[in-house]
Amino acid sequence: MSRLNVILALALIGCALAAIQAQHRSRTYFVELERLNKEARALDEQWGQLQLEQGTLANPARVDVLARTRLGLVSPPPERVRVETLASEL
Repeated sequence: MSRLNVILALALIGCALAAIQAQHRSRTYFVELERLNKEARALDEQWGQLQLEQGTLANPARVDVLARTRLGLVSPPPERVRVETLASEL
């Protein structure tokens, strides 16, 4: 009977160690998940700021002013502008 008790005690110790290891792993994964969620929120915020900045920088009025002031570009005279239209295929 003592042999059975030793085997059962070892099995109990093994199960206890496995439960402790599983709980530790679970806590470690939870901490990692929270860190990644925080990083994702920061990246989402940065993405929003970049989209706002892109919208500001790509504003057609701003681009026109920069083209005229920094690059010296001007609109062509009306006689140099030609508008082509596609003939509709009915």
